[in-house]
Amino acid sequence: MNKDIVELHEDVSDSPLYSDDLAPVPSNQRTWSKWHLAAIWVGMAVCIPTYLLASYMIKTGLNWYEALIIIGLANLIITIPMVLNGHAGVKYGVPFPVIGRAAFGTKGVHLASVTRGVIACGWFGVQTWIGGLAIYAIFNAITGSTGELGLSIGKFVGFAIFWFVNMYFIWKGTESIKWLETYSAPILIIMGLILIYWSYAKAEGFSVVLDQSVQLEKTAATITEKDDKFYLNLNVLKSKEGALKASEYNIVSDKSSTWETFTSNPILIPSAENIQVQFRNNDVLSSVVTANAISENSGSKLWSYLLWLTAMVGFWATMSISIADITRYAATQKDQIAGQFIGLPATMMLYSFVGIFVTCAAIINFKEILIADDAPWDPVSLIAKFKNPVVVIVAQVFMIIATLSTNIAANVIAPSNAFSNLWPKKISFKKGGTITGVIGILIMPWWLLNEISGFLIFVSGLLGPVLGILIADYYVVRKKRLKLSELYKEDGIYSYKKTGFNKVAMIALFIGVFAALIGYWVPALNFLYSLSWFTGFIISFVLYCILMKKAI
Repeated sequence: MNKDIVELHEDVSDSPLYSDDLAPVPSNQRTWSKWHLAAIWVGMAVCIPTYLLASYMIKTGLNWYEALIIIGLANLIITIPMVLNGHAGVKYGVPFPVIGRAAFGTKGVHLASVTRGVIACGWFGVQTWIGGLAIYAIFNAITGSTGELGLSIGKFVGFAIFWFVNMYFIWKGTESIKWLETYSAPILIIMGLILIYWSYAKAEGFSVVLDQSVQLEKTAATITEKDDKFYLNLNVLKSKEGALKASEYNIVSDKSSTWETFTSNPILIPSAENIQVQFRNNDVLSSVVTANAISENSGSKLWSYLLWLTAMVGFWATMSISIADITRYAATQKDQIAGQFIGLPATMMLYSFVGIFVTCAAIINFKEILIADDAPWDPVSLIAKFKNPVVVIVAQVFMIIATLSTNIAANVIAPSNAFSNLWPKKISFKKGGTITGVIGILIMPWWLLNEISGFLIFVSGLLGPVLGILIADYYVVRKKRLKLSELYKEDGIYSYKKTGFNKVAMIALFIGVFAALIGYWVPALNFLYSLSWFTGFIISFVLYCILMKKAI
């Protein structure tokens, strides 16, 4: 028997806390190797948000390699707790909601696991809607029809089709998920390499492409103040040869139809409020952009790095909590460590680089892109610029594969286990997955796409305390030793005197979340909120260790 794995020898099948789906995975059923785990991370990491990550940083003035270094470092950082938290999954073969019973109590764990599950349901709905739009785009490319801008029956049909595709893999179980991730991973890697090659070939050189990133750092219109006067500064993109891509500008907010010859010199304006500008070159028009006021003193760049590092670490904050849901199928600790380190940081850096490289190539290859604000960072926007239906169909098929592999691994497994844990005897993994799918519809992602994404990212950043408590309990308090059978007993040691709640965990959790949030309301403590994931993780980790030492 593998010494890494602890088997369940006591019969606890009659316990209300036990079900076949939540039971430890026996060593002879551990079929996931390091390559399966790496593949599942490739499948999860290749998604539109990953593609867009670098754009957020570059738009604030960071250059492409600074953005890439931050993404790489953040994902190396988050892989460490991912591996630490995945250890218990391999050793005991149980999912996160069961492992969490040791730290939070048999009932207290619902607070952490259901919160994690509901966040995943939100992302499930958003990703399913995106996948449905890809199906809708394929239909339009095949029929030659023009897609509608607003909501339409066709979009809902696409959503329904993609929803049922997701449900198929849920109903078929975890082995089908392993199959999906294993076969989609190489396809997704090839897709990334094809995009890089296309960009390189079109621009005729790697350095030519990457040199364009400087252009993406500057927005089209900014306002500066000097000697109590306001000045409008304009910036348009240049072609590969260095020629300006726009020849004229119009200050739309003046309600003027007069187009002026483009100038790079500051333009004196009467006010800094609501200045909107548009650019053109012959018949090609840019979008209308609102000029933002900028300060001469932009603050410490090191602080900017730390803020972005926190945001990037928070990207996989939810998965780091529930990673045992996946590592419980790994054969050895070496497999889960190697698989995660191979799959996560490298894929995140590769696909963030793909986003940078392809967008840099697009701004010199498409004549209609006149300003950095119109750069097609979103792959959907990029695909829309191609007129060849074959290219559109192939690209959208790749989009569907990427979205499906991310959705199933990142947004289905965790909530399925969380809902199953609420009522193990009545809710199976498949039923939990179906609940996830239904909630994904009920949140109406077609209306809440933008609003819910910001909310989900906000909540994800506050889950640092949950991970801090889990790691502190497993490594510091229990020294990696759990009593497996006790995890399934209503009146066992993890029921905490039959209350079901570990008061220490509840205290550490609420104080950690409070510390991470307080800076939102108290300006002097804003740094705690800006670094919310690290703040919550560290405070809850330390507090839990101290309080549990006194409680034991």
